[in-house]
Amino acid sequence: MKNWPRSLLTWYYAQRRSMPWRDNPTPYAVWISEIMLQQTRVSTVIPYFERFMTQFPTVHDLAESDLQSVLKCWEGLGYYSRARNLHRCAKQIVAEFGGEVPGTYEALLTLPGIGPYCGAAIASIAFGEAVPAIDGNVLRAASRFFGLYTDITRPIARTDLFQRLLPASQSSKDPSAFTQGMIELGATVCLPKNPLCATCPLQKGCVALKTDTVSVLPVKKKKSPVPHYEVGIGIVWNEHQKILLAQRRETQMLGGLWEFPGGKQLGEETLEETVMRKIHTSTGVRVSVGQKLQTVEHAFTHFTIRVHAFLCQRDKGAARALGYSQVKWVAPDIISTYPLPAVDKKIWDRLSL
Repeated sequence: MKNWPRSLLTWYYAQRRSMPWRDNPTPYAVWISEIMLQQTRVSTVIPYFERFMTQFPTVHDLAESDLQSVLKCWEGLGYYSRARNLHRCAKQIVAEFGGEVPGTYEALLTLPGIGPYCGAAIASIAFGEAVPAIDGNVLRAASRFFGLYTDITRPIARTDLFQRLLPASQSSKDPSAFTQGMIELGATVCLPKNPLCATCPLQKGCVALKTDTVSVLPVKKKKSPVPHYEVGIGIVWNEHQKILLAQRRETQMLGGLWEFPGGKQLGEETLEETVMRKIHTSTGVRVSVGQKLQTVEHAFTHFTIRVHAFLCQRDKGAARALGYSQVKWVAPDIISTYPLPAVDKKIWDRLSL
């Protein structure tokens, strides 16, 4: 099927979904959207994207903002290193590129948080550079189309598909549409389960369809069992009716966000003992643990947690940032203004009802 790129473009022009960054594809909008779309569904991203663009309409606005404002705007979207890198990246774009998102794949790769996929997506979609962008959707669709049996979790698979897709992108009259078409194909037609092969524009050339291996491809190693942790945290009040908040270090997961202190349960200790131990070792405060307020479960990419929140009272000890970037006593009515992890926000929202 020599003219498959043309078939892809014809299909994409007719079937593409409307998205705010696609309807107005400025380099800045494409960059922000591509960072947000990493590991996140389009339907989830759209309201975050619109809110983000309203608060930070230009690269200069983003660069001049403080990180806490960026994290607060990002709150709930997850993978917060993306937000921190966006902030760093904006500052570098202003300093080195005069506030204009660089227009080449090679230049984009010099920026924090922009790897091969994101760089290729921005370069091709926003600037028309013929460089294929390979995300999970493209890996799946292209593996089936070319009949690739290499494990797609291995870097060699991505390299192989890049070389196979590069000539198609270069021969395309619209590299932007080619990139978006491949992504759209994987997202809406070449699905992980029950792909819609009958409506696929590339069905005539698809090796997997011809060899009845659609259910076999792509090859992907089985995931290891996901570990689970029980976590105890404290809603710690002091004698001034303020609550203890702690900011995670930027080098930590969820860096820059504020949380109710606590940590993972160890060995045979009770959850109450976990709360007392972690609060003391990470903030210097000794607490009395009262009733359990609620329990929240949450799944991250590589592990799951069950968080048990307890009502606590400070007994003694000044709050110190022993395991955090900083700690502070905060009036309850302004806690919601701080950027909180999803679990802490859920707990606080329920307590505030």
